[in-house]
Amino acid sequence: MDLNIAVLAGDGIGPEVVDQAIKVVNAVSEKYRHKVRYTEGLTGASAIDAVGDPYPDETHQVCMNADAVLFGAVGHPKFDNDPSAKVRPEQGLLRMRKMLGLYANIRPTIVFPSLIHKSPLRRELIENADFVCIRELTGGIYFGDKGRNEAGDKAWDVCEYTKPEVERIVRLAYEYAQARRKKLTIIDKANVLETSRLWREVSQGLESEYADVETEYLFVDAAAMRIIQWPEGFDVVVTENMFGDIISDEASVISGSMGLMPSASIGVHTSVFEPIHGSYPQAAGKNIANPLGTILSAAMMFEYAFKLNDEANEIKAIVDKSLIEGIVTEDIAGKDKAYSTSEVGDWITSQIVNTDS
Repeated sequence: MDLNIAVLAGDGIGPEVVDQAIKVVNAVSEKYRHKVRYTEGLTGASAIDAVGDPYPDETHQVCMNADAVLFGAVGHPKFDNDPSAKVRPEQGLLRMRKMLGLYANIRPTIVFPSLIHKSPLRRELIENADFVCIRELTGGIYFGDKGRNEAGDKAWDVCEYTKPEVERIVRLAYEYAQARRKKLTIIDKANVLETSRLWREVSQGLESEYADVETEYLFVDAAAMRIIQWPEGFDVVVTENMFGDIISDEASVISGSMGLMPSASIGVHTSVFEPIHGSYPQAAGKNIANPLGTILSAAMMFEYAFKLNDEANEIKAIVDKSLIEGIVTEDIAGKDKAYSTSEVGDWITSQIVNTDS
């Protein structure tokens, strides 16, 4: 099979962790006799520095021509610390999501048995936790009208959703629930927000079409508490853009390291696969960043973009083996027993090469 992959390494540790994922993709592709073609594109702060645009037209065309996009991270302190900056790396990320129609972000929350002791929650709360957060990605407050008055002492951000936007993402969530344990939790703030009331109305209108799925509704504050108190009670969670941003980050720490968590952004034109962590500029160039979230994102790419489940499962199994055997970076092992970013990538690659499929 021909695999046409766009590579957007981005900023900070992005290029380092993406390099390890590419090693793994190459090893799996050679083993299963796939032909891979990579095309690179600039994005984020590196693109601003090079061409003044965080998501250049050339990069967009690279993504449009690809079967899937492997993405690192964007962000740099020089923009974070300058509230007056007119162009920011994150603007490129939002524009990419909008232009590619990346309407659904899929974030699995996975608990690795060998790392339960690293979780901030007690073992008995999380040992059977296994759920998926589905976040609407192209609507809501991040994309609504925003601005300030002339005096600069008043600001606004408008949250907007349409019925088709809500229906599209909720249907996708129901389909995921049907393929899993048949429970869907819809998170909103319908007691306060009009957009949330629209979400609830649309969702209630779909319930009868998915009668095999148990549907529950939670206000976002209650959901945030329950993720900590009883994470095992969730199967599939769906919510709007900002709530999903916060809830999925909260859920990610259950595993013990945000560096382990992959994600997929499903789109109209193509799909993007990326770790959920940021650019972590303090670690850039030090070869200490955890590449496993990016490697697992590559596994999701094989599964969702190419429908190659055997390849995806092999990557996931070897990542799990690396955790069991302690072939991990310092965020998990501590400095004394840590492997470098590239050593972890090389070990996983060698396991793929030397393991019979």
